Amino acid sequence: MKQSIIHIALVVNDYDEAIDFYVNKLKFELIEDTYQPEQDKRWVVVSPPGSNGVTLLLAKASKPEQRNFIGNQAGGRVFLFLNTDDFWRDYHRMVALGIKFVREPKEADYGTVAVFEDLYGNLWDLLQMNDDHPMALRAALCSR
Repeated sequence: MKQSIIHIALVVNDYDEAIDFYVNKLKFELIEDTYQPEQDKRWVVVSPPGSNGVTLLLAKASKPEQRNFIGNQAGGRVFLFLNTDDFWRDYHRMVALGIKFVREPKEADYGTVAVFEDLYGNLWDLLQMNDDHPMALRAALCSR
């Protein structure tokens, strides 16, 4: 059996402002932006550059109870983890673009990490795992 998680829904305030942030600041690829007239919504999917794994479905809040979760989908914890092949390149580029880091870079036993906020306040780890970390080894196997 082979299964995979294909999308993670991220509740956003507005499709276009979310696309602008993820595509123009984080350099994600816009995979799909399709209007669905039967539900009067858009199906917007973005992915980190060079990734063939999980994608983000940018889901516009359509009810008041959904709006309450914009920017706090994980209750104040780090919600998403953006792995990179060059931490310092991406960190400096993101800082230059005005992305707010709430925890400065540090070297940990698993790699280099810093925490940033997306445009709504969701917390993300920017990280570069050490080559011998189990997730780095798993990623290497999956890319073959």
